[in-house]
Amino acid sequence: MSDAYWKHFDHRADIGIEGVGPAPEQAFAQAAMALMAIMCDLETIEKKESRRIEVSGENLEILYYDFINELIYLITSEGFVFSQAEVSISGHGLRAEMIGEPMDISRHQPSVEVKAASFSSLEVTRSPEGLFIARCIVDV
Repeated sequence: MSDAYWKHFDHRADIGIEGVGPAPEQAFAQAAMALMAIMCDLETIEKKESRRIEVSGENLEILYYDFINELIYLITSEGFVFSQAEVSISGHGLRAEMIGEPMDISRHQPSVEVKAASFSSLEVTRSPEGLFIARCIVDV
């Protein structure tokens, strides 16, 4: 079993996303999968193309917040859906390669529109086991 995974968590009005991994890069990549899984079934997304995301932030929380919002922009502006993320972080910068394809509404059957990440429950922490946890609430 891998140490990296994603999940959703309960929130009254919106949806929480959380990515977990042995390093911030894996936690962020898993959070990206949690984000995409809100909108459509990851199993329906073919790995045909990639898009590059680059953001910078003064700390890991802001970097994570900006990354999630940049992904939402990619999905809504380009109609690009993804089922794999390769993330690298260096200093205050993040570069990600999002692998997927243009959205096909009949095949991907999008269900929920995510509007933005919020600062609510925003955190990047380390568990007692040493795993990084990246989480926030997204507005739907």
